[in-house]
Amino acid sequence: MFNFKTLPEAVNYFSSEERCRDMFEKLRWQDGNIICPNCLTERAYRMSNMIHYKCRNKSCGSRFSITKGTLLEATKLPLGKWFTAMYLVMSHKKGISSHQLGRDLGVGQKAAWFVLCRIREIMKAKTFEKLDNIVEIDETYVGGKFENMHRGRRKKYQDKGIDNKVPVMGMIERDGKARLKVIGKETFKDLVRQNVDENAQLVTDTHKSYVGLNYEYAGHNSVNHSIQQYKDGIFHTNSIEGAFSHFKRMVFGIYHQVSPKHLHRYCDEFTGRWNSRKVKDNERFVQFLQQTEGRLKWKDLTAK
Repeated sequence: MFNFKTLPEAVNYFSSEERCRDMFEKLRWQDGNIICPNCLTERAYRMSNMIHYKCRNKSCGSRFSITKGTLLEATKLPLGKWFTAMYLVMSHKKGISSHQLGRDLGVGQKAAWFVLCRIREIMKAKTFEKLDNIVEIDETYVGGKFENMHRGRRKKYQDKGIDNKVPVMGMIERDGKARLKVIGKETFKDLVRQNVDENAQLVTDTHKSYVGLNYEYAGHNSVNHSIQQYKDGIFHTNSIEGAFSHFKRMVFGIYHQVSPKHLHRYCDEFTGRWNSRKVKDNERFVQFLQQTEGRLKWKDLTAK
């Protein structure tokens, strides 16, 4: 199904709105039972106009489109442009800027940014399993340079005596999945407890915030970078440091600077792409197109 291997093949496939609708329907309701997004019964059908659906439930009877109840709901863009955007974002190893995406789709930068934010929400993990086995943990700081910042924002940070750096914790299961979390009010230990199984073997640096985790987990090894120690047998943090390197190249190479408010969305984009790095581009596209349920409104995205 959908065996396109290149961008031109994908764009050609998406050129038919009817074909896009059929594809989305097959992926959204894989067993063939169309579920009404309002009453959640499996008694809906496609109407004769082949565009809308109607619920057979007499107490509901709602009419809806294929995008109802998804992150594409209320969009003014045709599905073909949406799917092209998704394929571009998911196949580019470092992502794509809203300016470039806008030029590629023929839409404004603001519209392209909103599309990107919703695609990042699609790429966000929809199932949660704690990391296990050997888990490498490290932290880094992400933020723009003051000289690249608008004068008003720069003055706000300088007046408060703070910089524009935001701490991010990274956790990676050896030869497995990665998880990046913006460090907010939670402590380092809180984030570890929330994301790592107690049977895991932890590997960290010697940051004092990790002290005591050996009592809560199967094991805790640390490497002391200050004395040029980067490996202790099979224990090292090379994998998570490598992931951070890729993440920063995405942030600074493609997006240049990101708002601290939305940094978690870039973390979701990166981990979504990283955790599916072993599958082909078209398989990744299909995988994420099956998890579009939800809603992200402009007013919520831009709320102060």
